[in-house]
Amino acid sequence: MSPVLGALKRHGPTVFGLLLLLGALYVVQREFRHLSLADVRTAIEAVPARTLWIAAGWTLLAYAVLTIYDRLGSVYAGKPVSYLRTSLASFCAYTLAHNLGFAAVSGAAVRYRFYAAWGLTPGEVAKVIAFTSLTFGLGGMALGGAILIHDPDIIPGATGHVPAWAMQLIGVAMLCVVASYLLLARFVPHFTAFGHRIDLPRFRMALAQTLLAAVDVAVTAMIFYALLPPAEGLTFPRFVGLYLAAYTAGLAANVPGGLGVFDTAILVGLQPYIPAPQVISALLLFRFYYYIVPLFLAGALFAGFEINQRRHLLGRLGPETRVTDALEGPAMAGLAGLAGVALIFIGALPARGARLAQWAGEWAALASHFAASVLGSLLLVAAYGMLRRLRIAWVSGIVLLMLGGITALLRGEPWFISGAFLALAGLVACMRTAFYRDARLTGEPLTVATLIPLAASATAALALARIGWREPVANEAWWSVPFSEQAPDTLRFAVGLCGVLLLVAALRLLRPARIRESDFDQAARTRLAVLGGRVPTTADAALFADGGRGAGFAFLKLENLWVGLGDPAGDDGARIAAMWRFRDLCERNGVGHAFWQVGPGLLRAYEDTGLATVPLEDGSFLVCPAGWDAEAILEAMKAKA
Repeated sequence: MSPVLGALKRHGPTVFGLLLLLGALYVVQREFRHLSLADVRTAIEAVPARTLWIAAGWTLLAYAVLTIYDRLGSVYAGKPVSYLRTSLASFCAYTLAHNLGFAAVSGAAVRYRFYAAWGLTPGEVAKVIAFTSLTFGLGGMALGGAILIHDPDIIPGATGHVPAWAMQLIGVAMLCVVASYLLLARFVPHFTAFGHRIDLPRFRMALAQTLLAAVDVAVTAMIFYALLPPAEGLTFPRFVGLYLAAYTAGLAANVPGGLGVFDTAILVGLQPYIPAPQVISALLLFRFYYYIVPLFLAGALFAGFEINQRRHLLGRLGPETRVTDALEGPAMAGLAGLAGVALIFIGALPARGARLAQWAGEWAALASHFAASVLGSLLLVAAYGMLRRLRIAWVSGIVLLMLGGITALLRGEPWFISGAFLALAGLVACMRTAFYRDARLTGEPLTVATLIPLAASATAALALARIGWREPVANEAWWSVPFSEQAPDTLRFAVGLCGVLLLVAALRLLRPARIRESDFDQAARTRLAVLGGRVPTTADAALFADGGRGAGFAFLKLENLWVGLGDPAGDDGARIAAMWRFRDLCERNGVGHAFWQVGPGLLRAYEDTGLATVPLEDGSFLVCPAGWDAEAILEAMKAKA
């Protein structure tokens, strides 16, 4: 794979998601410019109690349909699990994936925790995950294709630019994909693709899978539709098409809960039918029913499951056990990301009046309006670093959340909004052990490559702070100033340049420390022996992580997989860092990562990096990517040796 294609594969989805989010933010500031918070509150209060109960009923039905996915998936995997268990796994996996939106805490990771505890092998868990992942796509294409054929003008912005026949052709193509899947399940249930054997479900199960997914999409859309006021021309099939388009955009952006992207698409799509305050009130209620309430329930259920699985360890929890919890880091990153998006939205809303300007000073009141969107943007960057478990991102997240609470207070927002930011800062502060990786800024000596983004971020932050005091733009979000007709061209250019420079510099500073592999020579053997680690007779390279005495291990390079030989040896914190560095090193080289003959002490840490556990005959474990053939890996290692 060429370096360009490798970089595109690694960073393409992230860049695409950021572009979608930036486009959504621009639309939001344009739509929110004349929006009154009082109008939104009035619209929420006007929703009848009967409508709220109906929406709650549709929500229960939607999650009941989702639980059937995993039941069918376990049957397809050849290891049927009881409906009670699959409903627990399905509810927790879908709820956490819906809200957090990050791959590290996706439905796959949560499902593995459940099904591995219930006796399924990594290969069988991979089949369940593949089945459930494919199901939504089938339902979306079946329903979306039928709607596009029936109503080709349904996509916002496409009318007048894309001919109706072209949209209908896309709908036909989507239905053809679904039909091809069903025909393959009927006539070619087993085939080989890219060297892997693919086993499709039986025809009846494939048909049930498609119909179930279509029902799921329709019922979920019905939650939102029930919360909207009656509108001429907005039929339920038309709304389902709008919902599908918005939901797909949110998935593509890969932000927590599709925040910003999904909401913007819905707002634009419903603009011809319903006033913005009523759409936003329905959006808030929909997120409350479908996202927030289930998130608290799923979090409690998942925590209860983990406590039940490890209750014999509760009396001797050590730092290593706390560090390796698979949920803390991604959950805090997701909450920080939600807080960042909330700050960006607060910055886009009209100011409520600076009640504290009398004692804080007029300059502080003015700067607080402009600062909300700057802090929100930086908090999104910090959340990305927290997802990668960087210590500096954890510290930055706490500071930004505290500043966000102060900014909301200075803007005159309700006290509970400031309280929520400060409470979240306290919660993140309690999770110190979940963030253990060094960033390049803190883990390496200062170089020109580090000093340049550091100086750029400081300069851009100071420039934006000074601009935020100026009257013409004080009440604007920073990202709306470059598009403002009231600001001079030089100011628009300066704000845009400083904003982009600040975010890019922050991302550069939050990169993990540079990874260097070492030759497996006599010096590497000696260092491994000093650390108390395994010194194999044959290895291709070694990897070491600093911190305390440091940590390290040797590894083999197979064709598509690099395999660590034994657990990393050294200080506890550095051992975890060594695992993550190995994962990053393998990602950069386009190969998978695994560890062979490891002990039970760090299994949760390996799972945290995305690996599944396979017991070996000698009592040790092979940890490898879920779905990989463990026997083939062991055979390849024997051949290599």
